[in-house]
Amino acid sequence: MSDQDRCIGFARIDDLPSWMDLVELVRWNFPGLETEELLEGYRQTVIKNMDRDTAICARDAGKVIGVLLFSVNQCTLSCMAVHPDYRRQGIASGMIRLMLERLPAGRDVQVITFREGDEKGIAPRALYKSLGFVEGEFCNEFDYPEQKFILHR
Repeated sequence: MSDQDRCIGFARIDDLPSWMDLVELVRWNFPGLETEELLEGYRQTVIKNMDRDTAICARDAGKVIGVLLFSVNQCTLSCMAVHPDYRRQGIASGMIRLMLERLPAGRDVQVITFREGDEKGIAPRALYKSLGFVEGEFCNEFDYPEQKFILHR
């Protein structure tokens, strides 16, 4: 991200409206955000993560164009999305690098993503593999077939 107006950093509460606008745009691609009730639960989770400094966002001229939630205790990337107009520009990689700086050194990091063969998983699986994550066990989350990816550190 070479534009001076673009930056990656920890999200602030004033990012919440723009954060939720992005999530609304891409929520069809995320199991667990199908209903307004689930979306409201996600919103509350984002606020908690913002308070804990475990919410990262990418901004372009103040507009949130990428989001990432993570857990320090579980060493887990919980949720990540990039605005469709900004994909393949290093935003997701930049947010992951910032997350890794905050996670305990020497502990494996895990993320759950779509399984091979799922069209939704093509880009995220390629990204995680390019960053050194390896395929782990199969699982189901929100009644959707997924797979863990692990970064051994």
